[in-house]
Amino acid sequence: MLTFSEQKDFDATHLVTLYAQAPWAVGRSLADVQEMLAHTDLALSAWDGDRLVGFGRVLTDYIYRASIWDVIVDRAYQGQDIGTQLVQRMLHHPSLKRVELFWLCTRDKQAFYEKLGFSAKEQTGMVWTRAKQARSE
Repeated sequence: MLTFSEQKDFDATHLVTLYAQAPWAVGRSLADVQEMLAHTDLALSAWDGDRLVGFGRVLTDYIYRASIWDVIVDRAYQGQDIGTQLVQRMLHHPSLKRVELFWLCTRDKQAFYEKLGFSAKEQTGMVWTRAKQARSE
């Protein structure tokens, strides 16, 4: 039976294992994932027993803006609406009910997020990358 949790103090090795399935997260270390969890405002996870099968997180000021990060579902569990449930739980979370605007970044899941009401028409984002800056110095 699938259960959802907002606890951030779970064994982060579960999340490192899940991240290993995504090209955008390969190489994340246990120590960095533990620190990331400690500084995340809202973390939502989906569990099948003691197996982490889905995860997503939010960084926010709780009023104006929130950004959704790291939504991931175990390959063996995809197609079961776990990702949809994670995102919906974030968007409608009681502590985020006053947030005006939710942002997220995706390279290949635009269609999934558009089905949930996100729009790609608001192209106002820019990115600064530390690694690229270090190479140019």
